[in-house]
Parts: sequence; C-alpha cells; structure tokens
Amino acid sequence: MVAHKQAPRDLIDAALAARDKAYAPYSNFFVGAALRTTEGKIVSGCNVENAAYPEGVCAEAGAISAMVLSGETRFDEIVVVGLGDIACTPCGGCRQKIREFTGPDATIFIINDAGETLLTLSREELIPHSFGPENLK
Repeated sequence: MVAHKQAPRDLIDAALAARDKAYAPYSNFFVGAALRTTEGKIVSGCNVENAAYPEGVCAEAGAISAMVLSGETRFDEIVVVGLGDIACTPCGGCRQKIREFTGPDATIFIINDAGETLLTLSREELIPHSFGPENLK
C-alpha cells in the first residue's frame, strides 16, 4: 500500500469546490473530483444526475472528460470527495477510466468533508490486474 500521505491542498480545494457544484437532486449524494495533469494543470468535475438514474455522470468521469477537452490525456494524481467521513471511492467504471489515463504510480486520494485524507492508493491498489491498452496488442 502507498504510504499514507495527505492530498495536496490545491487539489483538495478544487475537489471540494467541484462537489459544491454537483447536480444530485435524486440521490442527494454530492461528489467532487480534481486531478492534476502531467503538465501540472488542475482539472475538476462533479457528479451530474438525471431522472434516468443510470445515465448520470460521475465526478471522476467529468474531470477526465474536461482534461481531454483541454488537450491533455495523462494525470498523476486525483482527489475524490463525497459527503461526510465515509470514504467515497471510485466506482468500477471510474476505476477503469482512471486506469486509462494514468501510469501505475498515479496516486488516488480519498478525502472527507474536512479535507482530511482517508485513503491514499496507487493505481495498482485501486484496480489490480487491470485491463488496459497494452492488452489490445
């Protein structure tokens, strides 16, 4: 397991701000994410629900989409925050998306409302034995 370390303050602030913009009128479960690209840019996203529940967008997916739109395709660290003190870890689909755009040493930080780091994970700990682009060769 990656040594427990605190998430960077700038990413914490960006993830909390993104969570405050989330659109979750059905579940009332607000999530924010902020990532740092390999070029140093901070990009954030929030969850967006709609009445057709499975058609919503997760915060991590929103941040990754915004990163790609900005012209970048790699990031080294991401912070995810839900509500309260319970760890809001990425869903399976978001784990695969994180896998697609990171190296094995990427760091995933899960924080609480107070900005305290609950979990510090490497990509390999988040999604061990993952399927990626090299599997298609």
